[in-house]
Amino acid sequence: MNKLSQEQSLYLQQHASNPVEWHAWNEDTLKKARDEQKLMFVSIGYSSCHWCHVMEHESFEDAEVAEAMNRFFVCVKVDREERPDVDAFYMEAIQRITGQGGWPLNVFTLPDGRPFYGVTYFPKKDLLTLIDSIVNLYA
Repeated sequence: MNKLSQEQSLYLQQHASNPVEWHAWNEDTLKKARDEQKLMFVSIGYSSCHWCHVMEHESFEDAEVAEAMNRFFVCVKVDREERPDVDAFYMEAIQRITGQGGWPLNVFTLPDGRPFYGVTYFPKKDLLTLIDSIVNLYA
């Protein structure tokens, strides 16, 4: 079940009805990923970001995408305006890894939170292919 309905951030609340089992960035969420040894999918954005809303509509509201994300990842939604520290850390990492950045920033991390890959806006079909590749690589 999605964990964002009680969050203060309007951006996080906007994602509260998504079928993706979103968690807020907090110690309980990080502990869950470590305890379950699951990769994290950390999605960072903000409420006035056009491409954040496009990706939500195309992917995060989609049952097929949600099923894949929920099965393989602890999914974390971060409001960059509420957590600029988390945004800055992952943005710098992804810029070093890929040479580019932007929002929405979608980061794949190890269970301990160390990033290993990330993308900005990704259409549904490409996101599903990427998820499949990441899961196979991690296995």
